Amino acid sequence: MPELPEVETVMRGLSAVLEGRTIRAASVARPDLRWPFPAGLAERLAGARVGGFRRRGKYMLMRLSGGDSVLIHLGMSGRMVAQPMDAPPRDAPVPHEHMALETTDGVRVGFVDPRRFGCVDLVPTAAEDGHRLLAGLGPEPLEPGFTPSVLAAALRGRRTPLKAALLDQKVVAGLGNIYVSEALFRARLSPLRAASSVTGADAERLVPAIRAVLAESIEAGGSSLRDYVHADGGIGFFQERFKVYDREGLPCDECPGPPGCPGIQRVVQAGRASFHCPRLQR
Repeated sequence: MPELPEVETVMRGLSAVLEGRTIRAASVARPDLRWPFPAGLAERLAGARVGGFRRRGKYMLMRLSGGDSVLIHLGMSGRMVAQPMDAPPRDAPVPHEHMALETTDGVRVGFVDPRRFGCVDLVPTAAEDGHRLLAGLGPEPLEPGFTPSVLAAALRGRRTPLKAALLDQKVVAGLGNIYVSEALFRARLSPLRAASSVTGADAERLVPAIRAVLAESIEAGGSSLRDYVHADGGIGFFQERFKVYDREGLPCDECPGPPGCPGIQRVVQAGRASFHCPRLQR
């Protein structure tokens, strides 16, 4: 599933081609994705001017001139790709394209989602934060309000492993499997330790580690492992900088270990794979 850096990258790409433009036409190819499309969505989008974009966690919000925002979640396999409408014609419809927008100045954006775990909804712009999918989200990790004390307070009393707690979007918004694994490595914290044990100096290390790994990934255009691509169809390159994620059995770059050291280890927590260096992460 695309995480915060991937969603931020896609949103910036969409903003570059849609902000300030008017949607000439919209189309919806099926009644639903994870949930039904809003009634009359295509008709409500046609003629609207795109005023701007906002990201909240793993959700994008496209703000329209009529006072509504289009809430978009890419799900497990979703992507949004923009191209000129005068691009070479296709012989057949794009597979798994469920929604498309066309602007008056010749840009077409298609929402492709093979597994259909994504979603699209409409919400009044003034009430975005009250939407049922956004109302319970925790702080944005790249904003000033996300501090070591805020994180420690959110983890206080939690008996779950630290990795599982950080995946809880009510604790901090936008994190997923990749960036939690990478941030915990940078902070030298084990994904297996109790979440409630992260206080004081541990939280002081973890918050900047989370910020740094997210910022670096955004700079690299995110991580392209399977379906994720930018709005222009390009890929991200942060996967080339992974220290632990998906590196089971490989040597730790910062801890070579003694002869026979198993290197990076993989454990399964709540059905999700965690990667860590047991020698460095405590």
